[in-house]
Formats: sequence, structure tokens, C-alpha cells
Amino acid sequence: MHGEYKVPGGKLVVVDLDPRDGVLRDVTVAGDFFLEPDEAILAINGALEGAPADTGAAQLAARIDAALPPGTTFYGLSSEGVAIAVRRALAHATDWNDYDWQLIHEPPQSPALHMALDEVITAEVAAGRRPPTLRVWEWGAPAVVIGSFQSLRNEVDPEGAERHGITVVRRISGGGAMFIEPGNTITYSLSVPDALVQGLSFADSYAYLDDWVLGALGDLGVKAWYQPLNDIATEAGKIAGAAQKRIVADDGAVLHHVTMAYDIDADKMLDVLRIGKEKLSDKGTRSAKKRVDPLRRQTGLSREAVIERMIASFRSRYGLSVGRVTDEEMARARELVATKFSTEGWTARVP
Repeated sequence: MHGEYKVPGGKLVVVDLDPRDGVLRDVTVAGDFFLEPDEAILAINGALEGAPADTGAAQLAARIDAALPPGTTFYGLSSEGVAIAVRRALAHATDWNDYDWQLIHEPPQSPALHMALDEVITAEVAAGRRPPTLRVWEWGAPAVVIGSFQSLRNEVDPEGAERHGITVVRRISGGGAMFIEPGNTITYSLSVPDALVQGLSFADSYAYLDDWVLGALGDLGVKAWYQPLNDIATEAGKIAGAAQKRIVADDGAVLHHVTMAYDIDADKMLDVLRIGKEKLSDKGTRSAKKRVDPLRRQTGLSREAVIERMIASFRSRYGLSVGRVTDEEMARARELVATKFSTEGWTARVP
């Protein structure tokens, strides 16, 4: 069995093994990481040899740590990363380069339609009728998008939303509220087969699916990192938040969508969102204005240029053909808008 794992912000780890009689045999760890001293790699292989095949990633990492020579130094690697590569090998996980990726980047659409398209496209990927898809959104109207489990009245000031012409919609993934203005926001979705994240914990899958965009931001001169559980941050502050939804039907798929602050009208945002002191307290700041630092200031580029470079970065890594929402997918999405995403029953399902 063969497993690969790109350590977020680090290097590639590759593990080959043969699970015989319920234990790991013939374990070989390789990759483009740096490791000192040389014999540490033999210690890692030895620590994994003979481990029960159902050993969890945390326990595998503990075995590795216990076997390392004194003074071992990792660069671009960690014992946890090796353990995850083992679990991905055992789970027959796939890699980004195993797929023919498709891009959808279409004209502006309503907030409710974007919610529906996420659900439809991810279901199509789960059913094998659509390849893994990167969809870059264009917003047709300002919006607040609340998480699947958030309370509507706790998150949104209805008078502020009405005053600024803000549409409120609820998405199918968890997480927090997003304040959207069409020219000030960059949003994208990844709809990927479940096999791509096999062997990863829920938290690890966030970092794994965010890794490409950290590289894209680096190409733009923005040093960014994944901040658990679902933020992308820089020294100047948070620039993006992610959310996920798992589709268990058919072969399974994962929806991973990210909203990035290109620019932001903080006063308007605070007039619409109810951001409690408790939420701010774990961010190390007292002011919501200071939590988010827009990409416009950090890059000096237009929104369109940032999006263009992000797409180019993804294409250079994994390949990316241009696609579209099919007529059948659009018909199903519009039906979901009418029956779910534009209804009070869904939007206020948690009052």
C-alpha cells in the first residue's frame, strides 16, 4: 500500500507498506523533507514495523517519537505527518494529482443559488457524475451567510440587514457567519471525493484542503498559515475562514468552502452582525475590526487579479480545465432555492 501526505506548510511524506497478518510490514518512509541524523529514518521505519494495522495516528506518532535518536531534528516533517501518511496508505487514499480537476467560474448569482449549487455540485462529485471541482463564486448581491447550526437572531441584526439591503441565507456547513459584499469578497468551493481526505481527521482535512491556497497566497507575497480549526491567518490578522460539509451518499464527497476578505466595510459589518464579546475573546482582540485584514491592502492588487493568480496557482499544481454548471445541475439548484434555501423554514431553522 502507498500513502502520501503533504504536511501543511511543510514537505511531502510518502509511506509504502504491506499490512500482513494485521500488522505493518516492510515499512518505508520517504519524501522531500529534511531529517538529522541520517539514522533517524531507520528509527522511524523500525518504530512502524510490526505496529497493529488499526493503530490510530496519534499512537503511531507516539511510537515514532519514542524511537527517535536524541537530538533528532525535523524540517518540513513531523511524526504526526508520517503517521497520517500511514493511515492514508491503509485507507487507500487518493492524491490531488490523481484527478482531472474542473474549474467553474461563472457570472454573478444570488446568495441562495450559491448555497444550492454547493449542495448539488458536491452531490454530483459523490455520485461520480462530476470530476472534483473548484468553483469560484461571483456574488449577485450583498449577503450574510450563517452556518448550519447558528441562531439567526443571535447572529444577525434584522434592522441593520434591512437598512443595508443585505440578504440573509443559511448554508449547509457549520461554522460562523460571513459578511459578504460582491466587490469586497473572494469565495470559492472545493467539491472533492471522500477518498482525497481518507486517513485524515476532521481537523487535519481543513489544513490539507487549505494548503494549496496558502501556496497561492505565498505567490502573491502574502505569508499565510492555517490556524485551527478553520481560519487562514497572517501576521496582520485573519484573512479567511473555511467550512466543511460531508456528503455520505454514493461514494461520498467533501464540500470545503472558503470566504476571503479582499476588502471590508467594518462599520457596515458591525451594523449587521452581532459579534459577541465571547467570540472575540478567543481571538486575542477586543475589536472585530481588528480581526480581519483584507487582501487588498496586503497585495495591492485588484480583486480580479488576485482571483486570476489563485486560479493559475491551482492549475500549475494540479491541472485545471474550464467547465460549467450543467443545465441539469442548474435546474436542481433552482429547485432547491425554491424549496429550501430561500424559505423561512430553512433560514430560521435555528431561530
